Amino acid sequence: MKLSAHPLWLVGFRPFFALACLTGLSLPLLWVLIFLGVLPAPESAFTAVQWHAHEMFFGFGWAVLGGFLLTSTKNWVQIRGYHGAPLIFLVAAWLFERIGMWFGGRWPTFMFQFSNTLFLAAIVAMIVWTLVRYRKDDSYRDNYFFLLILPAFLIAKQMMLSAEHFQVGIVMATGLFRVAFLVMLERTLTQFMKGIFQVDILRSAALDRTIKLVGVALVGAGLMPPLLAAWLSLLLALLLAGRLIFWKPQLAMRRLDLGIMYLGYGAIVLQLLVEFLDRVAPPAWGGSVSVHIFTLGVMGLIIPAMLIRIAKGHTGRKVVFDKIDKAVLWIMIAAFVLRVIAPQLHPAGYALWLVLAACGWLAAFAILAWRLIPLLAQPRIDGKEH
Repeated sequence: MKLSAHPLWLVGFRPFFALACLTGLSLPLLWVLIFLGVLPAPESAFTAVQWHAHEMFFGFGWAVLGGFLLTSTKNWVQIRGYHGAPLIFLVAAWLFERIGMWFGGRWPTFMFQFSNTLFLAAIVAMIVWTLVRYRKDDSYRDNYFFLLILPAFLIAKQMMLSAEHFQVGIVMATGLFRVAFLVMLERTLTQFMKGIFQVDILRSAALDRTIKLVGVALVGAGLMPPLLAAWLSLLLALLLAGRLIFWKPQLAMRRLDLGIMYLGYGAIVLQLLVEFLDRVAPPAWGGSVSVHIFTLGVMGLIIPAMLIRIAKGHTGRKVVFDKIDKAVLWIMIAAFVLRVIAPQLHPAGYALWLVLAACGWLAAFAILAWRLIPLLAQPRIDGKEH
């Protein structure tokens, strides 16, 4: 069998969700070992903190987002989508970037810049081209939000690796992923609540559009006057919280697989409120609380449930969360508590909380890798091609 014909290369979620599992189990633990001095920092021209932030957003985060968008965009516009050699190229570029992020300090500047730009520039161009070329067949008229945010990831990436603009890059990357999650949650939770509970949740075109527009504006919060960014953060938090009331959370929380996505939605609200307080008053917590609410509370809670649901459903299997799947979700909830809440209650145990949270990610994503990667590397069981 030709390499490009292997089932792993049939559709974008297959290789990239496998990479997401592997990075989810390894990157937090690597960071803790670097932070504690057990491992040396990467050989790079930037700090270990910059490496950690970049790899969680653009290594782990983009493995998930890339796999999701490569799969969903082809379904939105009803085409075959990228497969075979193009996916092999993207994975090779993603791996090249990981190598460059660890060893790039030894390389010529142009070589590092090439390794650091190739994957993201290529996948953004491919996804944007799909949405633009097949715009007339697009089943979602608001996909122009992806046309706005996807190229901006390239700017956020460069800022994150700049000593002068690192914090602006963090705010921008968080804002861009926030918009992506807002779009995804609108679409999936509407479908899930209808399919599982046979209920409709509030969908107002004006409200949904306003939420996404404010979300896009907050991508630039790091460049705004602090008070303007603060009040926009509060506005978006209130709009999201108000809408959540009408999304029947009392029903969703009856099922862990659905309830955890509502918890992730709630973490977006919480993160925005923390951003508001950080900008209007001296914070009573460490400066990284806001970003860790997002990475562990939004990404950490929603992504494992997404991986399970998509990997099972799109390989022809029934989407059922068994005891092991639910255990993974509980582990990720515990990791959020250990990393974000416990240090506020007992700051002296910070190193311990960090280690325990990283071990939670290791355990959860190791289980996901063990269970999902074999599915991703096999043909669909229902006889369909992709």
